[in-house]
Amino acid sequence: MKKISVLIPCYNEVENVGPMSEAVVKIMTEELPQYDYELVFIDNCSDDGTREKLEEICAGNKKIKAILNVTNFGQFNSPFYGMIQTTGDCTISMCCDFQDPPELIPQFVAEWEKGYKIVSAIKTGSRENPFIYFLRSCYYKLIKNMSDVKMIEHFTGTGLYDRSFIKLISELDDPIPFLRGIVAEYNFKRKDIPYTQNERRAGKTHNDFYKLYDAAMLSITSYTKVGLRLATWGGFVIGLLSFLVAIVFLILKLIHWDSFQAGYAPMIIGVFLLGAIQLFFIGLLGEYVLNINTRVMHRPLVIEEKRINFDED
Repeated sequence: MKKISVLIPCYNEVENVGPMSEAVVKIMTEELPQYDYELVFIDNCSDDGTREKLEEICAGNKKIKAILNVTNFGQFNSPFYGMIQTTGDCTISMCCDFQDPPELIPQFVAEWEKGYKIVSAIKTGSRENPFIYFLRSCYYKLIKNMSDVKMIEHFTGTGLYDRSFIKLISELDDPIPFLRGIVAEYNFKRKDIPYTQNERRAGKTHNDFYKLYDAAMLSITSYTKVGLRLATWGGFVIGLLSFLVAIVFLILKLIHWDSFQAGYAPMIIGVFLLGAIQLFFIGLLGEYVLNINTRVMHRPLVIEEKRINFDED
């Protein structure tokens, strides 16, 4: 009997972990009874009672497991680590807030049985703020055009992953993994499933501006060279323009063009413009350096505080 693992990363989802576990178990037992299953929650150090709720849920069903992290390891490391702890023939990863409908699970499995190694859920619409969705669309198109790897638009990581892919990522030894980029980079046989993202069932999102920015910079510094090339070519072009402007001013001064009264304004504007451009690219280079520094330190993806029901295997 094939085994399906369902991974649910969570952080402060006390109102959602119970209904999510019930929804997944119902789908697995009623719609996919021909498969064995495990439901794995990985909690990123919640402080709202989620951990206690998970212990209660796990006590009632030994097929439901939980990994409790010792602290919050971020939105990328924790789900990635959880995936490589699963034991099924395939692993389905989705969020705990019901924005990714559990009803997609049978569709994922059906496509997997047709031979696809990855079945990815692609957002074709969203009930979130339209402006935020527009910004996401711009970001996806930008990173797709900037990257050497053909990035997948509106793919958040939700989907099914064959055991062969789980084995691959477990061997990557990457301290700051970006799953969406890895999926696009290694190009396993993939099937895309379109869906409309729902609103959160309960609670509030933890993806604030800083976390969205962090995700964007991780993808840019891990999969693009454009930032560095922009700094090089931008510096060359601005230097050339500055040289030409200097030549023009020199000629005008030599010919004593009395009607030319530029004053100090061009110089002041030029100084501020060049300073702003330099600061921008120094910050961008700093992002690349930070990426390198994190990889060199090579800290563990996650440190566990506790495991529940894994001894049942």
